[in-house]
Amino acid sequence: MSLSRWWTETTAALGDRVPLPLVALLLVLAAVLVAVGWYTFPAWVPRRLPRLRRRRRETAPPDAPPPVVPAPREPELPAAAYVSLADRFAAEGRYAEAVRERLRAMVRELAARRVVQPQPGMTVAELVRAATDTRPEVGPPLSAAGAIFSELWYGQRPASVEHDHRMREHAADLDRLLTGRPEDGPRP
Repeated sequence: MSLSRWWTETTAALGDRVPLPLVALLLVLAAVLVAVGWYTFPAWVPRRLPRLRRRRRETAPPDAPPPVVPAPREPELPAAAYVSLADRFAAEGRYAEAVRERLRAMVRELAARRVVQPQPGMTVAELVRAATDTRPEVGPPLSAAGAIFSELWYGQRPASVEHDHRMREHAADLDRLLTGRPEDGPRP
């Protein structure tokens, strides 16, 4: 029997037992289900297929919490390393990067003196608030430095040598406040 004859006889036999509108409705319903499955494909497939795992004999008790593995962090550099990098960026004319590194040096110095405990994802405003809660006198230079940083990085303004110069002044003011050294004299 050929495929076309088989198809004709099968559909005729099906048509004798099931009305044609019902068959059409079932085909449309099947097509809709396939389309919905196709459209939502990633949602109903598990992201990771389960794997069989061998049980180790040295395992912890089942009610013990899993060990906490800390996320890898950048190595803590001293503030002087950030200042050195900022000076190099400024010498190359990359003032926005220099401002960023000077702010990092300021934050590192605040952390080293235990004025603030920086957290990943902390904004400049949160950092200023945390620092002024501990030592209110550091607020003005830190706020001004944060404003310069935000203007350049978030406001996407072009950086200039003036920005770097002002950032150096704010960093020096912060250092004087943290160390308790008197001011060298009037600024030009």
